[in-house]
Amino acid sequence: MIQTTPLRIGGLAAGLLLMLLLVWASIVFGLTDITTRMVVDSVYRFDSSNEHIIIRDARIPRALIAAAVGASLAVAGAIMQGLTKNPLASPSIFGINAGASFFVVLGISFFGTASLNAFTWLAFTGAALAAVIVYTCGSMGRDGLTPVKLTLAGAAIAALFSSMTQGILTLDERALDQVLFWLAGSVQGRELELLIAVLPYLLGGLVFALFMGKQMNVLQMGEDLATGLGQKTILVKLTGAAVVVLLAGSSVAIAGPIGFIGIIIPHIARWLVGIDYRWVIPYSALLGAMLLLAADISARYIIMPAEVPVGVMTAAIGAPFFVWIARRGISE
Repeated sequence: MIQTTPLRIGGLAAGLLLMLLLVWASIVFGLTDITTRMVVDSVYRFDSSNEHIIIRDARIPRALIAAAVGASLAVAGAIMQGLTKNPLASPSIFGINAGASFFVVLGISFFGTASLNAFTWLAFTGAALAAVIVYTCGSMGRDGLTPVKLTLAGAAIAALFSSMTQGILTLDERALDQVLFWLAGSVQGRELELLIAVLPYLLGGLVFALFMGKQMNVLQMGEDLATGLGQKTILVKLTGAAVVVLLAGSSVAIAGPIGFIGIIIPHIARWLVGIDYRWVIPYSALLGAMLLLAADISARYIIMPAEVPVGVMTAAIGAPFFVWIARRGISE
């Protein structure tokens, strides 16, 4: 475990360097052979060659989107786990991604939605609605909010929204053709305009999350003690929920419902730097970006020349981790 502040700063620097290397690898590696020189030339001496077009229109947007989505989902998972004190909390397990996906598909199928801004706001609405329903269901009963009830409520709401999404797509083949690959979770074929459209929300969510580190640490001591120390716990929870909706909703609007990053990464971050959220959050952002970049690069080689959706790759990595966490118990 990285304990001292200099080591933690060094770890962040090393993680940033590794993330940049993975961004470079995401641009270079794939079905079309690309060299570093081609990448540089495509930026400064673009000549409309096939390689330059691939780099500028496909590879660079893909790498940037993977890094942004991975960081956002990981930070959303870290915030959710801190707020709920549930090691299984994540946008995918608690139905946040499923709610966002359902509203996007609903907009496409029934209202013919096609604009990027509409996708974004639909995803935000679905994510927020799913969060409210899960929190309400998990709080019912004499013992109030518990990790077990939250997990069960999240699984039920995720299944409900997923079923309704599949039902709509069954009745509308046009919508099915339009969103099938997106629903599997993918950064392939995404244009840079998609990232630019939601970038203010992503950056806003990440900045707010970084500034919440101290408040999250106090909240981990227990609500009674946090209140006694003068913290407005309701405000902290509402801010955290808004951050999760911004990050998860934006990610779904860009890349579809990519799962398990929000579960895996916060645990790895806490293993590296402990439970101090002032460090857990930035480490989660870097590790999440690195994981999705690495998964996307790997997805290109599984069934080349075709590609596996990156959501399938993260599920293959995350499912065993989920089982391991579940076996440890979620009542801690």
